[in-house]
Amino acid sequence: MKVLVTGGAGFIGSHIVDQLLEAGHEPIVVDNLITGNERFLHGKVSFYRVDIRDEQVEDVFRQERPVAVIHQAAQSSVPVSVDEPVHDAEININGTIRLLEASRKFGVEKFIYASSAAVYGNPCYLPIDEAHPTQPLSPYGISKFTPEYYIKAFQELYGLSYTIFRYANVYGQRQMSTGEGAVIAIFLDRLLRGLPLRIDGDGEQTRDYIHVTDIAAANVSALTRADNQTLNIGTGISTSINKLVQLLGQLSNEPVTVSYGPPRAGDIKHSYFDIRAARQHLDFKPRIPLEQGLRQTADYLLQIKGI
Repeated sequence: MKVLVTGGAGFIGSHIVDQLLEAGHEPIVVDNLITGNERFLHGKVSFYRVDIRDEQVEDVFRQERPVAVIHQAAQSSVPVSVDEPVHDAEININGTIRLLEASRKFGVEKFIYASSAAVYGNPCYLPIDEAHPTQPLSPYGISKFTPEYYIKAFQELYGLSYTIFRYANVYGQRQMSTGEGAVIAIFLDRLLRGLPLRIDGDGEQTRDYIHVTDIAAANVSALTRADNQTLNIGTGISTSINKLVQLLGQLSNEPVTVSYGPPRAGDIKHSYFDIRAARQHLDFKPRIPLEQGLRQTADYLLQIKGI
């Protein structure tokens, strides 16, 4: 199957491209390389350096005629969304609409969209299921949630099948230590350079950490499953920051220096997913335990940094 992957040279997108190739599909990558890296792409992949906001993106659809679109490209920083909400909306909302319209024009059969746990806001209950109220707290959360309505409208109006994924905290190889939710990449980078770790708050705040290869597997599976479903993709396991630091210390076999500061304003204290719907509709099962994923990520950083 020919599959167009936006953001396909990025952290998550490049892993999706790798798994598409392994499964015998033909990925087409669209990426403006602002946060992506062309070195992450296999030589067999057709690559277009195009911004999803540009009219040029329609030319890619016209030339390639993809059967499916996996849409990963996004402005993913909460602070940037707060400082530049128009910029955030232009990419996350308008860019997605442009992709949907191109999909309609050129006969795309399936549209797979990367949404976020940020759409839920402060949890009313745990674990968070797909019926949980959506009350995003930032322009980023709003701009990731708004396209979900457009996607559902395109299904109703034009028959474009979709799967919407709301991701938990994704980590793994190729993640930048400057990205949103990149606490593992940040901590590992500092740990491997012998620097102390800083935790905002008491460290008892919890998140659901899922390895990027499990996220990629869910996207590839959705090409033929979970039509017109909105699904949480995580592990269903709650892990505190303090527990994370403990696991990282075991990896390094070195004492870890940690300082604690005041909690960040607006931070959510606890969050983890109910993934029963993903199991039901996608036959999804996360396969990389946190300890194994941390080891793989640390080994990758050691290799690329030459530490």
